[in-house]
Amino acid sequence: MDHKQITNTLYEKFENQVCKGKIVSIKHVKELKENIERPHKNGLLNEEFYQREILHFIDFDVSENFPEAKSLIVVAVPQPHVNVTFHPDGKAFPCLIPSNYSHKTDDLVRNIVESHLKSEGYHVEKAQLPLKSLAVHSGLAEYGRNNISYVKGMGSFIRLVAFVSDLPCPEDKWGEFKIMERCETCTICLKMCPTGAIPSDRILLKAERCLTFFSEWPAEFPDWIDPAWHHCLVGCLICQKTCPVDKEFVENIEDGGTFSPVETDLILKNIPVRHLPEKTKEKLNELGILEYVGLLGRNLQVLIDNSKAVTPDFTRS
Repeated sequence: MDHKQITNTLYEKFENQVCKGKIVSIKHVKELKENIERPHKNGLLNEEFYQREILHFIDFDVSENFPEAKSLIVVAVPQPHVNVTFHPDGKAFPCLIPSNYSHKTDDLVRNIVESHLKSEGYHVEKAQLPLKSLAVHSGLAEYGRNNISYVKGMGSFIRLVAFVSDLPCPEDKWGEFKIMERCETCTICLKMCPTGAIPSDRILLKAERCLTFFSEWPAEFPDWIDPAWHHCLVGCLICQKTCPVDKEFVENIEDGGTFSPVETDLILKNIPVRHLPEKTKEKLNELGILEYVGLLGRNLQVLIDNSKAVTPDFTRS
């Protein structure tokens, strides 16, 4: 089977599992790096965000770690939000976790890629790259005004996964930065974002103003953040829930299970991971939020307090 046939068969396997993927040349890692470093050098990326989210999670040394690598594979999987139930004071309290946190589909995608390419004699490794940028430039996705990636037929409620492989890239279709046509005349997300994180003059989020940025960081919330703005256990969904493109996908929610009164109390007290029961750790890991244990108690308490007050409406357009 030639390289083009191998690629096309892999695309078919993705579609059979309701996924979508693209393959591009490994040479574009340099451009992905430049896409990150350029705004940082120009002062457009918050330094704390750059250090915490970029340098810590992204590895551009693909060729050094995998000298034989010839291609990048990026895959999008539609993923629902997750509703979990806690029990503060013994009473059921539901919380929403945005769709992108759970990593359980990563193994599904990896199995598809590995089983196909290894049978053809190729090697595959997971890649830690700027996934949104890779997805957009590969043609798999488009940017929204809110700096979130959208995939046709899936909206923005997706999980992106990337791999490197020594499979040669038969058709390297690397496109320019692209924003959805709908966004050119729509400013709903900009208007609805309570923190002003979505600017009108660029498609680059002001990360230092984003609720997600603060909800994932174990420090006190700044005084300028209204506690009533928080509506998810971690992360934020305001710009996506109000986006017309996401309208048909926004109610895709699955049950993420229950945390007992004892487990809820441990989480509210921010008990360290090492002291949590194994069953509790397994639940948190399955939800993709185990790494946030040190701040979940703070976030959950804010939501509990909010429930006793008037809940803001983020569904209007």
